[in-house]
Amino acid sequence: MSTVPLRRNRDFVLLQVGQLLSHFGSQTTSIAYPLLVLATTHSPAKAGFVSFARYLGTALFSLPAGAAADHWSRKGLMIAADIVRLVGLGSLATLILLDVVPFWPIALVALVEGCGAAVFTAARAGAVRAVVPAPQIPAAVAVQTGRQAAMNVVGPPVGGALFAVARALPFLVDSVSYAFSTLSLLAMRTPFQEERERGPASLRSRLVEGFRFLWNQPFLRTCALLFGLGNFIGPGVILALVVIGTREGLSGGEVGALVAAFGGFVLLGSFLSPIVRRLLPIRAILVLELWTWPGCAAFLLWPNVYVLTAGLLPSALVIPSTDSVVHGYRIAMTPDRLLGRSESAWSTISLLMAPFGPLAAGVLLGAVSARATIGIFAAFALILALWGTLSPSIRAAPSLDQLDTLPESGARVARR
Repeated sequence: MSTVPLRRNRDFVLLQVGQLLSHFGSQTTSIAYPLLVLATTHSPAKAGFVSFARYLGTALFSLPAGAAADHWSRKGLMIAADIVRLVGLGSLATLILLDVVPFWPIALVALVEGCGAAVFTAARAGAVRAVVPAPQIPAAVAVQTGRQAAMNVVGPPVGGALFAVARALPFLVDSVSYAFSTLSLLAMRTPFQEERERGPASLRSRLVEGFRFLWNQPFLRTCALLFGLGNFIGPGVILALVVIGTREGLSGGEVGALVAAFGGFVLLGSFLSPIVRRLLPIRAILVLELWTWPGCAAFLLWPNVYVLTAGLLPSALVIPSTDSVVHGYRIAMTPDRLLGRSESAWSTISLLMAPFGPLAAGVLLGAVSARATIGIFAAFALILALWGTLSPSIRAAPSLDQLDTLPESGARVARR
C-alpha cells in the first residue's frame, strides 16, 4: 500500500479536525472550572478537588475503557463518550444560567468528563493506527500534540474571557464542541479495528493480558512509571499558577493567557519535534524533558506568577518530542487485539498520580506559602530527573528506525 502524506489522509484529517474543536472546548473549561470554584467558594482546596475529580475519572475508568475498546466498536464508544460529555457540560451550563451552582455538581460533571475522556482515549489509539501506517505514527502523534498545543494556546484565554462575560459560556462552548467531534467521527470511513474473535476469556484475564504486554517491555514499563509520577507535577503547578495569579489580582483572561503561554511553547515544540527526533536519540529526548521540570524552582528565588510561568516554558517546549517518540513507538508495536487494553494499562499507570497534583497544590496553597508549595513540586521533579538519567531501561531506549521493520499489516486495518 502506498503511503500518502498525513495532510492528504482524509480520515486522519477528519479525526484531527473533530479533536481540534473538542480540545478547544476542553481548554476553555480547563480554566473555567477553577475560576468558577474560586468565584463561588473562594477555596483553593476546592478548586484543586475539582481538578482532582477530572483527572481521577480518567485514571479510574482507563482499565474498563481499554477492555471495552478491544471488545466493542471503537467508533461507537468514542461517539458515546462525546454524547455523555455533551450532556454533562450542558447540564452544568444550565445550572449556572439558573444561578444554582452548588459545589458538588461542579465536581460531579468534572468527574463525568474525565470518565468520558478515558473511554474516548482508549478507543482513539485504534483509530489512529487504523488510518495511519506504522512509520508515520510518530509524525501523527506529533500532529496530535501540535493540535492540542494550538488549542492550549487559544482555549484558556478565550475561556477566561468567556467566563468574564458569562460564567456559563465556557461550558456551553465545550458542550457544543463534543457535537462537532461526533460529526467528524460519523464522517470517517475506515473501521477502527480488525476482525475480532470472541474468546471465552474473563474480563480479569483480558485486562491482565494488557498489563502483561506493557510490563514485559522494559522501556515502556519504565516510561509509564517515570512519566506517570511526572504527571503529578504539571497539573499541580498549573493549578498553582491559576491560584497564585488570582491572588495577585490578575483577571480570568490574564490568568488564561499565562496558561496559554505554556500551550504556546508546546505548539512551538511540536514544530521543532521532527528536527529533535532527527538529531537526538530517544534517551536524550526523555532525559531533556525530565531536567526541565525543576525549572519551576525559579519561583523560589523570585515569587512572582510571571516567573513561575517562565520556569515552566522549557518543559512545554520538549513535551511534543517526548510524546511523539514514546506514544508513537508504543502504538506502532502493540498488536491490534491488545491495543485498547495496552493503552488503558498505560493510562492507568501514567495517570494514577495526575489527580493528586492539583489536589495537593490546592491543599498546600491553603495551608502553607506559595513558595513552599512550588518548592515541594520542584524537589519531586529533581528526584524524577535523577531517576530517569540513571535508569538502565532509558539508557537502552529503542531507536525509531525499528518502526520501519514492523509489518504493515499489523499497523493498519484493511479497508472495506
